[in-house]
Amino acid sequence: MRDRSDPGPNGVPGHSAYRGRFAPSPTGPLHFGSLLAAMASYADARANRGIWLLRMEDLDRTREVPGAADLILRTLSALGFEWDEGVAYQSRRTDAYRDALDTLQARGLTYPCGCSRAEVARAGRSGLEGPVYPGTCRAGLALGRSARTERFRTPAGAIVFEDGIQGQQEQRVDDAVGDFVLRRADGIHAYQLAVVVDDALQGITRVVRGADLLLSTPRQILLQRALGFSRPGYAHVPLVLDANGRKLSKSLAAAPVDARDPLPALRAAWALLGQIPAPADLHLDAFWSWAIPEWRIARVPSKTAVVCPNGSSPRAREPSAHTFTPRPSNGPQSDRLQSAGPDQRHGPALLREPYPDAGPASLGNR
Repeated sequence: MRDRSDPGPNGVPGHSAYRGRFAPSPTGPLHFGSLLAAMASYADARANRGIWLLRMEDLDRTREVPGAADLILRTLSALGFEWDEGVAYQSRRTDAYRDALDTLQARGLTYPCGCSRAEVARAGRSGLEGPVYPGTCRAGLALGRSARTERFRTPAGAIVFEDGIQGQQEQRVDDAVGDFVLRRADGIHAYQLAVVVDDALQGITRVVRGADLLLSTPRQILLQRALGFSRPGYAHVPLVLDANGRKLSKSLAAAPVDARDPLPALRAAWALLGQIPAPADLHLDAFWSWAIPEWRIARVPSKTAVVCPNGSSPRAREPSAHTFTPRPSNGPQSDRLQSAGPDQRHGPALLREPYPDAGPASLGNR
């Protein structure tokens, strides 16, 4: 693990209070869409002399592809990414998620729900990302019904925040989503809860990620406020689509990024992020040494989607069997919770926030 007083990676000296992260799901090899998010978060952290962390979002083990997590790490290393601290794994943090849910339950901010997805689809009206939960179980389970999920009591009112790329965002979660699930019917904690706890545990101050998660951000802000956590700033880069307009991660055209010849993919991602063209004669290390001081998040297009060059992945090939020497330091992962009251939140002001008196949650390991 590097000392904060030492020169940072790629010649950027020192470290600031900036803490960013990249959090892929190990459902397959790294594709070009994920590379775009990784590059933006990495360049923004390093340009601000910050810490950049890696987290594997492997909470839902049924979706995990065996070996994908290690392949993603090897690919990132081969592409020149250097991360700080140990890699965090959601599958090892279930106690922390349970503690957070217990805190919300103790504060009266959740309730058990006996509705199936089919019942919600029949009873709920259409919302931003599917049916809006109609509040069937909000006042209590009907006689003879057993709990399937645990839902958050979404308060009324608008969440307004300034996204570092997409500009001002406003959403009424109660109207657009309704009371959302925190623990699924299979017992797995929902992404919205897990990511909020993860960002608090790692002390993340700025989240740079894909625009497919832009609509989720107000839900995460509500949970941060309810738990008394620090709130990071947000910046959402355009989602990468294939030639047919499908999200690249769900497209058959989403071939893995070629770790054996990384510069074509890096240059293509850099261009889609709106940055000035890199000199033609740069090798891998020189590319990053040049790119980080040149990074400007203000140049990233303020659109939610872009089409991938060639419809899939520049110079994509099948996953390589080569073993790459890891670049990152592998110090012990710190699970120290970074929490704060409302007056210590990071990021732009949040208007009309509920739960102004919520104190920080305690998520001690059980």
